[in-house]
Amino acid sequence: MRRGRYYLGRVVKINLDQKRLMDAIANAPTVSIGKFDWTITDVVDNRNEDTPYVFGKLSKYAKEGHATVIDEASRSQVDADVPNLLEASSSFIYLPEYSGIAFLQVWNGIQEDVFPRRFKSIIEATFDGFFVACDVEPVSDYRAFTSRLKKLSYFTEFSATVHPPNPLFGRLWGSLNQYIEHRNASEVAVKEQTSKTEGLKSKIIELMDRIMDSPDYEPDEPPAIGDAAILMAADGYGRGKVVGMENGDEVVIKTSDTQKSFLHDKEPSPGELAVKAKTHFEKISNERDMKH
Repeated sequence: MRRGRYYLGRVVKINLDQKRLMDAIANAPTVSIGKFDWTITDVVDNRNEDTPYVFGKLSKYAKEGHATVIDEASRSQVDADVPNLLEASSSFIYLPEYSGIAFLQVWNGIQEDVFPRRFKSIIEATFDGFFVACDVEPVSDYRAFTSRLKKLSYFTEFSATVHPPNPLFGRLWGSLNQYIEHRNASEVAVKEQTSKTEGLKSKIIELMDRIMDSPDYEPDEPPAIGDAAILMAADGYGRGKVVGMENGDEVVIKTSDTQKSFLHDKEPSPGELAVKAKTHFEKISNERDMKH
């Protein structure tokens, strides 16, 4: 079996519960973007099983497609009209227990940055975009992210936009989560900048390193809001970036740059893909001591 890379993300829902999201996946509309139409096909709805999941394929196709076929009479290749010609499809699995999604990157067809945008467009179109938002946010690899941060001599900017988690939240950023709940906010943006030569004060590297070494790690005091927002974004509840200096050059490191992924069959068994994705999300939750 040919294998492909599956990326891990969280589906952040605003005014949208699990049932309505899974209903939208199972009964997806078609949206037209540019030269192609997009929809979700080949759905397997196992939301009521022991390991609940919904499997599908994000499909990209041309309503008036063209393909080369063989004309048997003339024994030559000819161009023929092929309605609804499939251009690319990306298999994915949605696990409601983690609000987690794992999706296949399709080279030259549906890249890892395209899937979230098209999935969002389709789900929101189900509700005519009426007071509903649905975003797929990347889950970062803590070790890869901190290895990049450690190359910076100092930080000049922290910025992140985060959303309320559902159903899991990270203990380290629990204080920020409580703030979001208290404010009844659906989105919070945090930005810190400095022009001072010593840079921003941050414990982000220590926080990530320590909890990866020991899930029971408890900091002496709650993380500062900028650090908490980056942690929250790295866990898949938003997007964040750190700007700093490396060898005299300004460098931007985004939480999406180190997205978690795994290899699996390009044409997967839905059940096997669900088990594989659940294993990865369980590991992330255990490593980071994430709770319901």
